[in-house]
Order: sequence, then C-alpha cells, then structure tokens
Amino acid sequence: MVKGRFESLKGKGVEILSIVSALIIWQLIAVYVVQNKFFLPSFTDVSLAFYSVVSRQMDFPVDILSFTRQIQMPVLIVDLLYSLMHFFIGMIGAFLIGMPMGMLMGWFRSVERVFDPLIEVVRPIPPLAWIPFAIIWIGLNPFGAGFLIFIGALFPIIINTFTGFKNIPRIYVEAAKVLGCNKDRELIRHVALPSALPSIAAGIRIAMGVGWMCLVAAEMFGVSKNGLGYKIWHHYYLHNMDFVLVYMLVLGFLGLLIDRLLRLYVEGRLLKWRTGMVI
Repeated sequence: MVKGRFESLKGKGVEILSIVSALIIWQLIAVYVVQNKFFLPSFTDVSLAFYSVVSRQMDFPVDILSFTRQIQMPVLIVDLLYSLMHFFIGMIGAFLIGMPMGMLMGWFRSVERVFDPLIEVVRPIPPLAWIPFAIIWIGLNPFGAGFLIFIGALFPIIINTFTGFKNIPRIYVEAAKVLGCNKDRELIRHVALPSALPSIAAGIRIAMGVGWMCLVAAEMFGVSKNGLGYKIWHHYYLHNMDFVLVYMLVLGFLGLLIDRLLRLYVEGRLLKWRTGMVI
C-alpha cells in the first residue's frame, strides 16, 4: 500500500514538473526571444490579465429573458455563464433530435434509406457556413449561437447512434424474441439501447468536443456582448493579446473539465458493467 501511494505521488510529481517546466519555457521565450507582447504575451502578462477579468465586476441578469433583475459578478464568470448557456442550448437540441433519428435509422431499414442520403449531403458542410442562415432564421440572440453548436454536434450523435444500433448482434434480438420480447419498442428499450450505449456515449463525447470548438464562431457574429468566444475577438480587435490568451486557456480547461465529467458519469454509471471486476 505504501509503495502504491509512493508511485502515485511520484506520477503526480512528474505531471506537476511538466506543467511548471512548460510555464518557465513559455515565460523565457516570450520575454527573451519574441520580446513582443502582441505576438506572444508572457505567462506573467496573462496572469495579470486573468486577475483583471476575475476581479472586475459587471452586471449579470438573474432573469436572462427579461433583464429586470441584475447582480454584480466577475467579468469572467459572466462570460462563462453566457457561453455555457449557448453551448447547452445547442447540445440539448442535438441530443433530442440526433439520438432518436439515429435510433430509427439503425432499427428501420426504410428510415435509413430515406434519411441517409440527405444526412451525407448536409454533414460535410462546415458549421461556419450556416452563420448567414442562423442570422436570418433565428437572429442575433442566444438561440442563434446555439443553432451553430447544434449543427456541429448533431451529426456525430446521429452517426454513432446509427452505428451502435446497426451493429447489434442478431443473436441478442433472437434471444429476446424467444423470451417473449417481440414488439419493436420493447426490443429497442431492453436490447438495442443497452447494447448500443457505448457507441452512443462515444458519439455524445465527440459531439460535445465539436460543439465546444464551434462556440467561438457561434459567438463571433454578435449574439451578445458577453461570452468566451466573443471576448476573444473583442480583445483581439483591441490588440489585448494577453486577454485573448486568458479566454483561450479558459476555453481549453473548461472543455477538458466538461469532457472529464462526462467520462466520469458515463464510465462510472452508465457503462459500469464494462469495467469488469476490480480485485
């Protein structure tokens, strides 16, 4: 047990040393090699910018729809909340549409024949190409940003759900029918969905990564005056590259946190049966 703890601490020490070394190299290159804050701000510059956006307060509407009640919050937290709102609008829409469509395509051959050519035509179109239609159809509001994230996240969910249902071993279905599970609804609920769950979970994870990458573009066209993606472009126009790096790093770490939480829930709850016995 003591040896195991020592190995664990040793592994964490290597990770910490790696991060510290990277920060030192970044600082030295920025100060002594680049010597231009616009091209590469140093770690200390970014740290001061981070302190500025955390310590500076601004109004945040408690009721986002009516903007009648407001409270004071740090600027970075306000931007974070707006970005999470845009992100989850798109992800919820992609999940509610993509998963049922993938299930129907994977289970019913006729549905696959109808929708597969349409999906394969629309899927290669980059989400950025939908910006003009997002403005025309929805307007400059949070749902316009959510629409672009929805487009980016929709197809990974459809494809992985379809693949999971398509690859269900026939013997599972036949065994369920022998045991009295004959209706499509019962087969989907008790056989197909549990069997396809690993593929569906992988699709949702990929979709969240794609949706998070679409966030900057979704907020770029002025859906609001707040948001992590919007502030990247705002500070770029002001040539405040230290603030640009702050918001880039926040995007990266927050995306990592969302991915880890999803993996923890999926692997610890939904797919716990795949881990086997731990002795």
